[in-house]
Amino acid sequence: MSQSQDFVLPISRRHMIQGLGGGLGGIGLASLLGPASAKEFAPHALPKAKRVIQLFMNGGPFGPDFFDPKPMLAKHNGERPAELDGLRTERKTAGLMASPFRFEPRGESGVAVSELLPQFSGCIDDVCVLNSVYTDNPNHGPALLLMNNGTIVPTRPSMGSWFSYGLGAENESLPGYVVLCPGRPVRFSILWTSAFLPGEHQGTYINHSNLDPQKLIPYLRNKHLPVDEQQRQLELMRSLNQQHQQERGGDAQLESRITAMETAFRMQFAATEAFDLHREPQHIREEYGSSHFANGCLLARRLAERGVRFTQVYYGDGQPWDTHGDHHNAVRNLSKDIDQPMAALLRDLKRRGMLDETLVIWGGEFGRTPTTENGNGRDHNHYGFTMWMAGGGVRGGMTYGETDDFGFQAVHNRVHIHDLHATILHLLGLNHERLTYRYAGRDYRLTDVAGKVIHEIQS
Repeated sequence: MSQSQDFVLPISRRHMIQGLGGGLGGIGLASLLGPASAKEFAPHALPKAKRVIQLFMNGGPFGPDFFDPKPMLAKHNGERPAELDGLRTERKTAGLMASPFRFEPRGESGVAVSELLPQFSGCIDDVCVLNSVYTDNPNHGPALLLMNNGTIVPTRPSMGSWFSYGLGAENESLPGYVVLCPGRPVRFSILWTSAFLPGEHQGTYINHSNLDPQKLIPYLRNKHLPVDEQQRQLELMRSLNQQHQQERGGDAQLESRITAMETAFRMQFAATEAFDLHREPQHIREEYGSSHFANGCLLARRLAERGVRFTQVYYGDGQPWDTHGDHHNAVRNLSKDIDQPMAALLRDLKRRGMLDETLVIWGGEFGRTPTTENGNGRDHNHYGFTMWMAGGGVRGGMTYGETDDFGFQAVHNRVHIHDLHATILHLLGLNHERLTYRYAGRDYRLTDVAGKVIHEIQS
């Protein structure tokens, strides 16, 4: 496929459009369905990634503990440099607190990685470290929304919903967007909403605390009707809904309900297999480990393998990386839990020939301050923090951007969250300025009215 060729619309996406009428905003129904003008939705670049896995460290890790070594932080430990006076910290008189973890150059690329990640450091030649990410707000709620939904307003679609809306489904027997998070994180549900996008693009939340597929997904099997009767029931409901729709014109919500019912029926069979980790060989399960996060990473690989467009793996149902106290010990324990599964995920994807088409992203909603809080903790830091990306058209074995000498502010090649989203969409073959949806009299998009693609990190 060359850049000049027409974009081939996925079947489910075309089906969705036929039921939407004029609600497609900047893309336009006629241009999508008309053979002479299909190029209007052509990718602005050759797609390099087919799917995305996000490893979300809710609470916010401290970059200089992992990928952003700061010798000056150690040199001035306990001091309060004048450069910090204009920056928000919890305690204005707080001094610097050095990271105690050693760094070494790893891999052929020589990228510096902390001793906290001994296994993951072996994968660094496939990883691009972004050391200059910044966001707009130092509070968890707004920062979580901006990272996941592209805005601090809690009524906008999540990025996973935008991916699903723009790309359609690869596997119509599974959701296109799956959220894995242990527990019952009710307050997080706004982070995977489809908002005003059709409901079929909302994230499907899975509590993977229990690995029995029947308990992972409530009501997965119909206990009252055999499959053939369910099929007849579904066909009747589809016929009645379509008749109802024809009498009243296009209805996006009804179209989404029809699609959801059909997907739910097919999931009885596909999901039972996809979510069953016991089908994995024992050596693969041992390679990942057995924690919630390890199981989430392995489930994410299985879902990617089966065509799920976007899988989010939340580290927990609260803010486990929110280390306001006893930071060093907390980070040691957290790092032990993520090191093996992250390394296993990248190795496994690479062995299977999937890493080139699977974009893996790691990070939190913001970072943490280089200054101390409560004597041994770190406060929120939105001025500059670290994330990493791997696979899916990203150059490995490199770092991009810099923070200041203490790891507080992004100062070189700064990456705003809108830039991050624009780049992810670009790697998926979608133009962030043209992927829009008309709602309430205006065109909305994931990147609002900002965002630039970071071309330097692409292979």
